[in-house]
Amino acid sequence: MRTLLKSVTVIDPQGPHHMQVVDILIDQGIIKDIAPSINDGNATPLEYPNAHVSLGWFDPSVSLGEPGFEERETLSNGVMVAAKSGYTALGIQPNTNPVTQTKAAVNFIKAKADLVSLYPIGALTVDTKGEDLCELFDMSNAGAIGFGDYKKPIKDPNVLKLALEYAQSFSGIICSFPMDAALASNGMINESAQSVHLGLKGIPKLSEHLQITRDLSILKYTGGRLHIPTISTAESVALIRQAKKQGLDVSCSVAIYNLILNDQILESFDTNHKLLPPLREQEDQQALIEGLKDGTIDGVTSDHNPIDIEHKNVEFDHAKYGSIGLEHTFGVLAKGLDLENTIKALTGLRKCFDLPLDAICAGGPANLTVFNPDHLGTAELGQINSKSKNAALLGCATKGIVLGTINGDKQHWNE
Repeated sequence: MRTLLKSVTVIDPQGPHHMQVVDILIDQGIIKDIAPSINDGNATPLEYPNAHVSLGWFDPSVSLGEPGFEERETLSNGVMVAAKSGYTALGIQPNTNPVTQTKAAVNFIKAKADLVSLYPIGALTVDTKGEDLCELFDMSNAGAIGFGDYKKPIKDPNVLKLALEYAQSFSGIICSFPMDAALASNGMINESAQSVHLGLKGIPKLSEHLQITRDLSILKYTGGRLHIPTISTAESVALIRQAKKQGLDVSCSVAIYNLILNDQILESFDTNHKLLPPLREQEDQQALIEGLKDGTIDGVTSDHNPIDIEHKNVEFDHAKYGSIGLEHTFGVLAKGLDLENTIKALTGLRKCFDLPLDAICAGGPANLTVFNPDHLGTAELGQINSKSKNAALLGCATKGIVLGTINGDKQHWNE
């Protein structure tokens, strides 16, 4: 397919065309030419009002149900949702049935890639029980880009030590969910005056700080590569900022809902706001935003986790944790951040997981997200194409809409 994007503004600080309005000619998944004006009678011209283009967005913390929980989401529908939402690559978490812990399971997920590239995150321990390490090397050879037990903290410090030591032989990335399970036991929301007011057992911030402090100490001892997903507190930002200054190979992400919401919204007891990590306080929100801007936090994840209605439409203490977020992350994020920081947040996690960070230039691969950054709106139920509708960001103000994606020779354009 030969495509000509007309009059698009490039957002690519690392490339030669940043903030320029150009035409982009694409053929068979390669950018053939970029210039102020291109005429090509053999190309299909595409022109949208106020169109902007960036490197394709990547989210490494996405759950899609299949295999085992297809009533929540399927890989094929999840790929369509991601493309509509502006993503060209996803990291697929192993919280399936069976869990992703073999070469065959990794290949199964990769085979479902279409409009969006799928990169499996393999389970760290067998059946995610936190005891014996999985066959990490085999999964890495098959295409797994990291290893972690989704939302399950590594209780045994020796498991993390062994994983970090072993994974160095193939430059593997170990993901450690930042929560001390004993301190967080049976907690449902952030431990604060709000949890007392609502009569719900709290998850203290200390549970996150202690786990991160432990993990960073082990990383300093062993070396290796550590990714800490979805941090949620001001102290966590400070701990990781200091670790990076010390030269430790650590990266981290923040979930969109921890950036945008805080625990005051829990007054309604809406189970869509039962999340892990829980919504924290306003001071934490501000610290997370500052950490994102200064590069301490490497990027934002939707932490997309579809939950069927039977496990959300129940009393708050019985509901499962989790929210979907692919459809709303860009618009809600762009409402709160300037455009360059928004795109940095949606692409920055590529580097953490060794995905390409190619500049938008002639001769390079066409891995692009096309969007209008100025369209104002609201996150609404009708925008959700996921099978599950457990969206924590409903009602939030948005800025920007996705126009389409180009991922090599695969293209998707929203109507």
